Amino acid sequence: MATELTHLAETIRSNYLRVQDRIEKAALYVGREPRDICLVVVTKGQPIEKVQAVITAGARHFGENYVEDAIPKIIAVSDRENLTWHMIGHVQSRKSRLVCEHFDWIHSLDSVRLASKLNNSLEEFKRKIPVLLEMNVSGEESKFGFPVWDERQWSELEEQVSQIINLPNIEIRGLMTMAPFSLIPEDPRPHFQRLRGLLHRLADSFPQARWSELSMGMSSDFEVAIQEGATIVRVGEAILGKRPG
Repeated sequence: MATELTHLAETIRSNYLRVQDRIEKAALYVGREPRDICLVVVTKGQPIEKVQAVITAGARHFGENYVEDAIPKIIAVSDRENLTWHMIGHVQSRKSRLVCEHFDWIHSLDSVRLASKLNNSLEEFKRKIPVLLEMNVSGEESKFGFPVWDERQWSELEEQVSQIINLPNIEIRGLMTMAPFSLIPEDPRPHFQRLRGLLHRLADSFPQARWSELSMGMSSDFEVAIQEGATIVRVGEAILGKRPG
């Protein structure tokens, strides 16, 4: 058993360093500073042994999709310093309180209603939290997020943002999207470009907020996302391997 855990740790460390190297090369290719890009290791569905191994490898940012699955992991590594937990999955309104209690960032704010629920829960905990507004830039029905695949929808989005931006416990920091999955890394590029263009428009319309973050890019396409301005990439299987089951 000890030998298996040692092999697992070595494999994850190697994968983690390889992804960091790819991030550095993708950033330098377009004249960006690698240190400006945050790697969020997606631990969704992964056992605690893998989480502990990637912490030892140097990871400090972690992404989870389901709050109930995340809480035991967050508690299990609570003795480790400087860890940041990102909620990257869809947040159900009835679970907003748990998210506010246990997470440090929310990438998936996708409605005014959810924003209000989160704001009320944060008031209860006497804390503020940075959030990203999730955008559906592709038009896929399976994707959550504000519908923005057609620029004619952007004016309605601005009306919604104007309501969210005044909530005192929510700090808008930027946008997030999930591009359609493709085995061809270039395919998502137009979607990443659309998100970047939308970020610039919102920054012009709402200068009182900090529109500094673009969370886009996953294991299959994070290098293209970095070329198009991603400041946060969410990588799971390229580091931790396939999820069990």
